[in-house]
Amino acid sequence: MLAAAVRLFNERGYEATGMEALSRALGITKSAIYHHVDSKEDLLRLAADRALDGLFEAADEALAREGRAIDRLEFLVERSVLVLADRLPFVTLLLRVRGNTEVERRALERRRAFDHLVADLMERAAAEGDLQAGLDPTVGARLLFGMVNSLIEWYRPGGDLDAAALAALVRRTAFDGLRARPAGR
Repeated sequence: MLAAAVRLFNERGYEATGMEALSRALGITKSAIYHHVDSKEDLLRLAADRALDGLFEAADEALAREGRAIDRLEFLVERSVLVLADRLPFVTLLLRVRGNTEVERRALERRRAFDHLVADLMERAAAEGDLQAGLDPTVGARLLFGMVNSLIEWYRPGGDLDAAALAALVRRTAFDGLRARPAGR
């Protein structure tokens, strides 16, 4: 039921999708849906939490690792891409919420908390000398995860690029850059 709701929310927009459309898509009555959830907002909350919980699980793993902040940040980027690939419809919906409802505002608050966590890691990596001096960690975090989040627009599981290869490519691009370096430089 949640997967069908997320698909419809992504196709039609959250506001434009009613419980009647969901009941038709599922081939069940609205009362059958209400047996499992209290409202459309509950479905949105469950969907946003599925995406955010995956990101915070990745963050917890990254923060629990030993070593330098840059290594934990690289790990977090790779794991976040894997979460995105695994939960693509849920992450897509999360990235489209605008704060029009209490559920959306709560999801945006959690997204901001994740952004702060990334910025803190970037600040630590800069303090350890592993990122460019003078880099604003808040802007850096937005740029870094802007690249990760852009994957919702074009990545499709089951295509030519599997999730692990994509995650490694995003990490390499973000941390090693695009420019070829001559040997020894």
